[in-house]
Amino acid sequence: MKLEEEVVKNLLAENLKITTAESCTGGLIAARLVDVSGASGCFNEGYITYANEAKIRLLGVKEESIREFGAVSDEVVIEMAEGALSKADADLAVAVSGIAGPLGGSKEKPVGTVHIGLCMRDKSIGRLTKVSYRFLFDGDRTEIRNKTVEEALKIILSAI
Repeated sequence: MKLEEEVVKNLLAENLKITTAESCTGGLIAARLVDVSGASGCFNEGYITYANEAKIRLLGVKEESIREFGAVSDEVVIEMAEGALSKADADLAVAVSGIAGPLGGSKEKPVGTVHIGLCMRDKSIGRLTKVSYRFLFDGDRTEIRNKTVEEALKIILSAI
C-alpha cells in the first residue's frame, strides 16, 4: 500500500479531516492525498502559499515571524499549520516550507533545508498539539520536493 493510501485510510477510519499548507512543495502533498479514491471524505481544502505575502494574507503568519526566523523555520511552519487549521474544517494540518534549490540557500539554511509542521486538534483536552521538524535533504529540486512530501506523509501517519 502506498503511503498516501495508508494516510487516507487511517484518516477515514479515525473520522479525521486534514488540510495542507504548502510552500516548497507547491501542492504536491494535497495532490498525493487526492490521488487516493475516497480522499474527499478526509480532505476538503489545502493552501499553496509559496510567497511570504501569501503566508501572511491567507494563513495569518506574522510578518515579525518571517522577519525574525525566516520563512523556512519551525516557527513559521507552525504558524502556517495553525492558520490552515483555523480556516479549514479540519482536525489536523501539515505545513511545509523549504529551500528546494538550486538557488536560495545560505550557510545557515543550505539548499535542501526543509521544515515540516503539524497541528492537530486534541478534542479530549480541548487544545492543539503542535510539532515541527527540520530536515536537510540532498538531491536536485524535484528530489528535495518529493522527499519533503514523503516525510510529511510519514509525520501525518504517525500523528493519526
